[in-house]
Amino acid sequence: MNLINARLRHMDGLHTLSWENRVFTAITPQTASLTPGARDLDARGWLVIPPLVEPHIHLDATLTAGQPEWNMSGTLFEGIERWSQRKQTITLEDTRQRAHATLRMLAEHGIQHVRTHVDVTDPSLVALQAMLQVREEASHLIDLQIVAFPQEGIESYADGRALMERAVAMGADVVGGIPHFENTREQGVSSIHFLMDLAEKHGCLVDVHCDETDDPHSRFLEVLAEQARVRGMGSRVTASHTTAMGSYDNAYCSKLFRLLKQSGINFVSCPTESIHLQGRFDSFPKRRGVTRVAELDRAGMNVCFGQDSIMDPWYPLGNGAILRVLDAGLHICHMLGFEDLQRCLDLVTDNSARTLNLGDRYGLAVGRPASLVVLEATSDFEAVRLQAKPLLSVRGGQVVMTRTPQVVHLNA
Repeated sequence: MNLINARLRHMDGLHTLSWENRVFTAITPQTASLTPGARDLDARGWLVIPPLVEPHIHLDATLTAGQPEWNMSGTLFEGIERWSQRKQTITLEDTRQRAHATLRMLAEHGIQHVRTHVDVTDPSLVALQAMLQVREEASHLIDLQIVAFPQEGIESYADGRALMERAVAMGADVVGGIPHFENTREQGVSSIHFLMDLAEKHGCLVDVHCDETDDPHSRFLEVLAEQARVRGMGSRVTASHTTAMGSYDNAYCSKLFRLLKQSGINFVSCPTESIHLQGRFDSFPKRRGVTRVAELDRAGMNVCFGQDSIMDPWYPLGNGAILRVLDAGLHICHMLGFEDLQRCLDLVTDNSARTLNLGDRYGLAVGRPASLVVLEATSDFEAVRLQAKPLLSVRGGQVVMTRTPQVVHLNA
């Protein structure tokens, strides 16, 4: 099978991508536009990229906004309270249906790889059971990584450690944490040591909700980074949110960045959610409440963007379009310079794949899975400026989504 007339990022001219048995076999430059044959898909000169990636979402909580109450203050901590109420009523089928509906939204927007955090501070672990089923049921559309996420703490929640161990034994891929939500600084540090031990023992990845607060004294990132450094686990460890970094002074950050680079850990920022939840205790001036995305990126560290929520107690909006989050993030993080815009899709493709540790399971290269997305744009710049829609999504050599471009008629 071939995809002809493909425009590739940062490359001149058109190309043909060929695959057999679900794997790319050739990527060939074209000297001219080609007419499609029986075994050809036609990109029509549009931009072809590897699949979009969602590195941070909470599928167990999606589509629950306002149930049973709305988050009236708009704060992170009231969101946790509202979710604590809602999760008393969740069932396996309720969670499955909402997760599948959300994954279909993501797939419609060209996303094929998803990392979901699943709340395991629930003795029944029903949400985790549901997500393990969804991982198999949706595998034709999505590769799903599941994070055992202790929403109400590891040390501060009754039997928190035992629940984490059960979650990993049941099949969670990634070990999570939330040290800034623990009752004390000491418990936060202890939770990081525990979760790193658990991940190392079972060969799991790590993704920690870390310092998701405006408090400049919340400094668990240094603990996580040092643990990753001394254990040699940096490429397998992710710090999500780290919004307190937006409130750290430059003197501390200068020292911190040295450690972060040595550790080799990954970063996920969820800009639409963070700018909504953070800064709530400020009058004016009001902080943006996001981490130092541009600074991390320019220092050579791996950072990417995620959606975090779709219509849940923390964020009432969202439609699955990661390019919407990319657009907002570039604005919020002061990344609308020429060079940033020329490579901005890195923040929702290659960088995210690196965060998920996908390795040679991802990318437009011979020998890798024949998975790709055709965007109705000709460059990174045009993709974000126009909020380009995916026209075609191919997964392992199979077409899983097609979209007919809109036709607009203006009366003169």
